[in-house]
Amino acid sequence: MLLLALDTATPAVTAALHDGETVVASYAEVDARRHGELLLPAVDRVLADAGTTLRSVTAIVVGTGPGPYTGLRVGLMTADTFGLALGLPVHGLCTLDGLAYASGLDGPFAVATDARRKEVYWARYADPRTLLTEPSVDRPADIADELAGLPVVGAGPRLYPDAFPDGRGPEHADAGALASLAAERLRSGAELAPPRPLYLRRPDAQVPKNYKVVTPQ
Repeated sequence: MLLLALDTATPAVTAALHDGETVVASYAEVDARRHGELLLPAVDRVLADAGTTLRSVTAIVVGTGPGPYTGLRVGLMTADTFGLALGLPVHGLCTLDGLAYASGLDGPFAVATDARRKEVYWARYADPRTLLTEPSVDRPADIADELAGLPVVGAGPRLYPDAFPDGRGPEHADAGALASLAAERLRSGAELAPPRPLYLRRPDAQVPKNYKVVTPQ
């Protein structure tokens, strides 16, 4: 097994290689405006650090969000392209699950990442491997009481410390953690999700009401 993992659902552009037992190479750079520029160099870097090539990869793992549309699509389209070009399976994992796994926290906690528009993407976890609630998007003040007393992993506590006073790391997604979680689930025989984006909002661009289609006669 040699998994190539990618995640661009948070401001971090991150890639990693996992041999089924451990992370053999990983890289991350935080820049919310340059996902498209940074992802392929990150892949090249982890391949070079591991002394291998794309031809040796046996499967692709990609973070499916939730996350801002543009950044999220960069990782998903890259993973799909690699899969098609190399004839490899492409697996999707929720980015919040990867953050939960990376936290290493023992007890109940939550993950909250930046959703922009003064909102967060969030979910609750019983432990690093067990999701309790489906991912949602809300204003921090609206969920502060529900998450009161819980540690909160991700960028949410830095952005909204009044709502999430007990902030924990990591702040951004890490492809090494995503790959480790995927490898663990694959070894157990679990079936991973397809690489489909997890969108929790309607798109900004919408067809105006009473819009009339004009076609030539």
